[in-house]
Amino acid sequence: MNIKAVLKIIGFLLFLVGLFMLTGIPFSLYYGSDDILALLISGAGTSIIGLILWITNKIEQGDELTSREGYLIVSSGWILASLFGSLPFIIHGSIPNITNAIFESVSGFTTTGASILNNVESMPYGLLFWRSMTHWLGGMGIIVLSLAILPMLRIGGMSLYKAEVAGPSKDKLHPRVQETAKRLWAIYLLLTLTETILLMFGGMNLFDALCHSFGTLASGGFSTKNASIASYHSPFIEYVVIVFMFLAGTNFTLHYLALKGNPLSYFKDSEFRFYITLVILMVIGAALYLDFHNDQPLGLSFRNAAFSIISVLSSTGFVIGDYEKWAPFFSEIFLVLLLIGACAGSTSGGVKMVRYQVLLKNSVLELKRLLHPNAVIPVRLNKSAVPSDIISKIAAFVLLYLFIFLVGSILMAIIGLELSSSMGAVAACLGNIGPGLGSTGPANTYSNVPDLGKWVLTIIMLLGRLELYTILILFSPSFWKS
Repeated sequence: MNIKAVLKIIGFLLFLVGLFMLTGIPFSLYYGSDDILALLISGAGTSIIGLILWITNKIEQGDELTSREGYLIVSSGWILASLFGSLPFIIHGSIPNITNAIFESVSGFTTTGASILNNVESMPYGLLFWRSMTHWLGGMGIIVLSLAILPMLRIGGMSLYKAEVAGPSKDKLHPRVQETAKRLWAIYLLLTLTETILLMFGGMNLFDALCHSFGTLASGGFSTKNASIASYHSPFIEYVVIVFMFLAGTNFTLHYLALKGNPLSYFKDSEFRFYITLVILMVIGAALYLDFHNDQPLGLSFRNAAFSIISVLSSTGFVIGDYEKWAPFFSEIFLVLLLIGACAGSTSGGVKMVRYQVLLKNSVLELKRLLHPNAVIPVRLNKSAVPSDIISKIAAFVLLYLFIFLVGSILMAIIGLELSSSMGAVAACLGNIGPGLGSTGPANTYSNVPDLGKWVLTIIMLLGRLELYTILILFSPSFWKS
């Protein structure tokens, strides 16, 4: 294994993370908050350590990174970014407990949005901005960002891209991985700026608009307000966030094709059709129920239903109300939604729509195969046959995902959470959603989870963000054999 190449690239990632920590300082200065020194020490220290690793490890221009090195770089890069990302909270003292600080940082970088803060509005502005920035960096991916701005990563760049980009398919917008990364981040930046402008038009100041745009496009959910989006009491802001949460849950390749002049590409994609159909059916069903049983106007019912369902499906986690109070059975419905996720190639977490789509199609076709045992009846997506080995890999992933959900839920119940809260917390953290059920539901935080439980959920958040295997493969003895 080329350890020098691993250390060099990790060094550059830490250098970047340190620089982004400093972006909160202008807001600290503007609002006169007392977190400038904490951000400066953390950012400069992280960048210096990263720079030392970057400079002192020499690699040859012709070197190629293997898939093993790619997995190690991505896994260790995300873990180290999260650990260093917790320093501003610890140094400032706003989150003095190391467990809580690391939990908050990992939750940010993995775009989970599960928070231990009971009073977000008491946090200094610079730290709040850094907290939201962790979402934005984690949403499209710090590795993909590095590929976009660092030409040196052309060596073995595909290994890093495959190890980080979520979903069963790694769509490339250009034959060169570096160009693909640039285009993905360009779309990400364009959507972020567009939402920021719209939110400011709706009444938010620049600080809040940026932070909520970071949380929306990254499918994160950290807010600068205790009541999240509900604190603004603005239907316009809520509809803007609904639209951009939906876009964040859509494959970014489709956004690129639409911007290139082919908007019909959305509806030519079978996963997107599956996604939008499920959203429409769920929203209409929930809105009608709320209209008939909760005695509220249809427009308000529709907005509440659309916001909550798209927030969970896209794994964003913003809230405008407690969906557990709609009716007892909605807790079970939202538990299922917590285990689904949106589209592959998006910033959302979860299993992803395409995996369920393939398994459902395969299950239906299995009935035909029983009737016609000699017939070759392939599963098709977008008019292309899905190879049987891909179907096996998808089935293995879903089973492993559900197994981790089950084991995690049992562990959290043993640690002290009641069963529904345990299941909701694990499903929300594994799917990188944030709000779970019960004591970790949309009306609560994770502050009352025991420290041991927070460490379990921290590991689960990392597993979910890096699609299980990127982390788990490091524990295989064969991974370390030459």
